[in-house]
Amino acid sequence: MRRAKISADEGARLAAVAEYGLSDPKADPRLQEIAGAAARRFEAPVALVTLVRQADQLFVARLGLEEGSTPRDVSFCSHALGSDDLLVVLDAKLDPRFTDNPLVVGPPYVRFYAGAPLRAPSGHIVGTLCVIDQRPRGGFSARDRQALRALGLRAAERMEELRLAHARAAGPARFRPAAAASSEAVACTDAQGRVTFWNETAARLFGVAASEATGSQLVDFLPSLREGAGMASLLDTPTDLDARRSDGTLFPVEVLVHASSSSGSPAGYDVVVRDIGSRRRSDDLAVHAANQDPITGLPNRTVLVERITEFLKRGEQIHLLRVGVAGLRQLEPTASPGGRDTALQKVARRLLDSVSPGDTVTRLDEEEFAVLRPMQPGEPRSAALVVADRILGSLIAPFEIGKQRLRLRAQVGIACYPKHADNAECLMAAAGAALQDARRDGKRTRRVYGEALKHEPLDEGDAGEALAQALARGEFELFYQPQVDLADGSLIGAEALIRWNHPERGLLVPGEFLDQIEHGPLAAEVGTWVLETACSQAVGWRRREPRFRMSVNLFEAQFRGRDLAGEVRAILNRTGLAPTALELEVTEKVMLRHDAATLEALMALHAQGVRVAFDDFGTGYAALSMLKACPLNRLKVDRSFVKDITADGPDALIVAAIATLGAGLGLDVLAEGIENEAQWELVRTSGCRSGQGYLFGRPMPAPRFEEWMRQRDPLQPSGVRA
Repeated sequence: MRRAKISADEGARLAAVAEYGLSDPKADPRLQEIAGAAARRFEAPVALVTLVRQADQLFVARLGLEEGSTPRDVSFCSHALGSDDLLVVLDAKLDPRFTDNPLVVGPPYVRFYAGAPLRAPSGHIVGTLCVIDQRPRGGFSARDRQALRALGLRAAERMEELRLAHARAAGPARFRPAAAASSEAVACTDAQGRVTFWNETAARLFGVAASEATGSQLVDFLPSLREGAGMASLLDTPTDLDARRSDGTLFPVEVLVHASSSSGSPAGYDVVVRDIGSRRRSDDLAVHAANQDPITGLPNRTVLVERITEFLKRGEQIHLLRVGVAGLRQLEPTASPGGRDTALQKVARRLLDSVSPGDTVTRLDEEEFAVLRPMQPGEPRSAALVVADRILGSLIAPFEIGKQRLRLRAQVGIACYPKHADNAECLMAAAGAALQDARRDGKRTRRVYGEALKHEPLDEGDAGEALAQALARGEFELFYQPQVDLADGSLIGAEALIRWNHPERGLLVPGEFLDQIEHGPLAAEVGTWVLETACSQAVGWRRREPRFRMSVNLFEAQFRGRDLAGEVRAILNRTGLAPTALELEVTEKVMLRHDAATLEALMALHAQGVRVAFDDFGTGYAALSMLKACPLNRLKVDRSFVKDITADGPDALIVAAIATLGAGLGLDVLAEGIENEAQWELVRTSGCRSGQGYLFGRPMPAPRFEEWMRQRDPLQPSGVRA
């Protein structure tokens, strides 16, 4: 085994590593997501983001390994430190650097390795994004290299965010030198928004030198950002804004504002600006790498499953055709170098020519493709057979591959939703079973999934089945009720409320079906759907109202045997919603469980920046000790205390007591059920800071809520009742 050479400037490189402040193997969620994308793209069981330290390499993201680090002297990544490009080892047993490496001859039995170097602003390579397999690979194409570089760029960008965050936590004396060297555009201002620091990246981005920018108002460069209070309203929340270059042209950027403090009070702001155009180009490369088959350029299995799931959620009927081809082994590698890849590419082209533009053609594995096609209105089920026959006919003609003529045999297996399966996994399996049946025939043929294998439906009167079908067919819908600042009636957010568009009974409100969901097997699945739908919707509304926050109710089942914090984090990552823009509402039923798992989940969510609200406070048996134990941001005063509130009545005293208690604990207090201006004034003077109710707006579907946002006058809520 050959140990990697240590360069003469190793001390400086280790100093660069220390700037990230990473010392334990706790995985960073964003880097973990990138590692997952790399594992999927390269079909690798192990993917890592590493930081190579003096004696070991630390895994700041890992997939497929339990260990949080390995010794540096046996690590593959240490060999990448001296290279400007990728390190690719197709078969470690054939590479003299690694042939007797303990990681090769023993667990985890590394045979294949490919790593992209992660470079610090100082120019030193601090670690890698790498993929590992126990099986050797026959090659690593130019397309593979492009994909790994794109994913490595995303990992390096996230590492830079972590470096700046660590420097910021150490104070201005550490932050400004770190920001000066950053690849991110960084500006610092005083409390009035005047620029006091402007790094070289900012100078290149805006076309304005530091000497010219210093002393200017930041709003001169970010015209849609109000100075002072405007920046304060955007603290720690990534926000898309328009920026202005020196020539006056506008371009889109993402802005992240952090407060710099002196003696506990804001002394100014640290503002990180990223060109969204360049980020999107990087993200496009990464998404492309994670979702595309590298040989044919077709979407891969991941994309197919996602699209099936999308159709199923909408309740649309679809056909899935799995196409198996045989005969590729007839190619002689010496006569046609690269012939197999060429043949697969030509098969892909014939399949694309055989289907409609709205169909999805994917490559599943070595000799299998799939076609996903939505059924058109009024189309007979036999239409799938017509498509299958077109596919089989397209593959009859021989392929000219170099000096060889290749004839392939093909079979097609067909399954459809909802006749043969009720979820993506079962639909894939049904079409696969039909393909196996066709292959047993041995001829160029197609088979439909056998009727005897399909699931028998439950009784029509079964409520659980009706709810399951409602979820599958997309019959559930979210309505949104505005939440306002009681000081001036301005919009601060909305509560997402579920409705059921029943095919026979029409629109049902929660009281008619929510109890069946909550006590049935679908509670967690419906809860996840509500979360994802509401978060996706909030992203667009937050662009219009930067302080907009989406409030979502949780089911008790979402806490049982699930990683709720991880699920929420994944949804936020998929939708792009900032954690601080989400508020999760829990009832006293959940709080009264008071078990370690529930508290741990709430603590983890709170630590992510997600807000937590206690719903219907004051109506049950909740103990005040819960307010101390649970990580809360808001108390919601139940509408029963607002309905009959009068200036000298007991309800006003109760609301005032809750508001005082909340204020003492640093919690926002929201009053529900406000229906007239007298109630608004009473709850406001009682100490409630926010509210919701019919006075401001009824629950509305998303299109009506958007119209309401466009037309409203925040100072006259009675004129815009929905």
